[in-house]
Amino acid sequence: MATLKKFITYLACCLAAILTATAQEPPVDTMTGVFDERTKTLEARIEGAPLAPPVIFLGTPDRLIVSFDRLGDDQEYFRYSLEHCTAQWRPSGLIASEFVDGFNEATVEDYEFSRATTIHYVHYTITIPNAGMQPLISGNYLLKIYPEYEPESPIAQVRFCVCEPIAPVIGADASAQTDRGFRNRLQQVSFGVELERAMVDDPYNDLFITVSQNGRLDNEAAVRQPLRLQGTRAIFEHRPELIFPAGNEYRRFETVSINYPGMRVEDISYTYPYYHFTLQTDEPRAGEQYLYDSTQHGRYLVREYNSANSDTEADYAVVHFALDAQLPAGTAVFLDGDFVNRRFDDSSRMLYNPTTGLYERALLLKQGSYNYQYLAVPPGGRYGETTSIEGDKWQTVNEYLIKVYHHRRGERYDRLIGVASALSDH
Repeated sequence: MATLKKFITYLACCLAAILTATAQEPPVDTMTGVFDERTKTLEARIEGAPLAPPVIFLGTPDRLIVSFDRLGDDQEYFRYSLEHCTAQWRPSGLIASEFVDGFNEATVEDYEFSRATTIHYVHYTITIPNAGMQPLISGNYLLKIYPEYEPESPIAQVRFCVCEPIAPVIGADASAQTDRGFRNRLQQVSFGVELERAMVDDPYNDLFITVSQNGRLDNEAAVRQPLRLQGTRAIFEHRPELIFPAGNEYRRFETVSINYPGMRVEDISYTYPYYHFTLQTDEPRAGEQYLYDSTQHGRYLVREYNSANSDTEADYAVVHFALDAQLPAGTAVFLDGDFVNRRFDDSSRMLYNPTTGLYERALLLKQGSYNYQYLAVPPGGRYGETTSIEGDKWQTVNEYLIKVYHHRRGERYDRLIGVASALSDH
């Protein structure tokens, strides 16, 4: 009996150790990002539709164009592969043959050297699908780029989605008339999903919906259950998860020329080896009246005003951001936009300079037109808030992306069966 007790105690200790080790494992990073100081300007765009989200549709000619630059003079050898993910962007555990037709590893063969730039770089391009690699199933995908002989050391990775459009999103709307008031600082999203062709057994438990605002990941909403069914249509409305702070229009600046200051540029200078663009000092807009501005909702466009091919002829320059704001102690301030890959990290964090009394950040960016905003993260906060710096204006034109996932009974992956975007009422 004593031996049995010791054995049970031993098993309990082993189980506790396993659970502790599992709990301490760091979360898998599946966000778009770069992990090397020489890798710059990572982009994922749909061919022919540069402002569309990175979603390709099965059975169509859609192609995803992923590009990046490597600072330096020499071409390097990189490879890439795909990983299939769940609706929550965790590895799905599928083997390559289950989600890729062809080989799930290929060499980055499309590259060009920069021309007539002060900072030399090589511009690389990957196209998905291609002759050797075609996604077979719908869902979330992570494209990883790594040195030829170092698959465990990626220099960059990109999220994209593949959709089988069998559940159209109907009547998507974002309104300032919310369950928490009318025309205050909030917007509420509502929509329907037509399930007639989707083979959904239980719409209340088998669906998983995500709604993002302007491409942001920190405040992305997730909802599982519709409010009601209307025939073959699932109606998602009056859900508290679908109420968002309205925010404000994105700020903009342009660095398209080294000869004259563009939008919001206060000064251009040159200190070897970089040109420097100093932007006008920003101030909080929370107390200001709403001012409409047609922006790209956080996107950016590489452009050199006098170039035939900005991908290889636009230069790199140091862009200096400054924010004059009084915020509570412990509040972190981050830049938000596609140019920082929507990450809250050291490259996007504004640092307070006690000498100037400003929050500051300098970034090496390719010439172009940029959208950005400031997000404040209070101590212990999990997402960025717009209230204190940008302000929340109900009139703001926000772009909401709705994605409908379905996990069929007996299958091992989450299908993406519907995608739609909606602009809020102006």
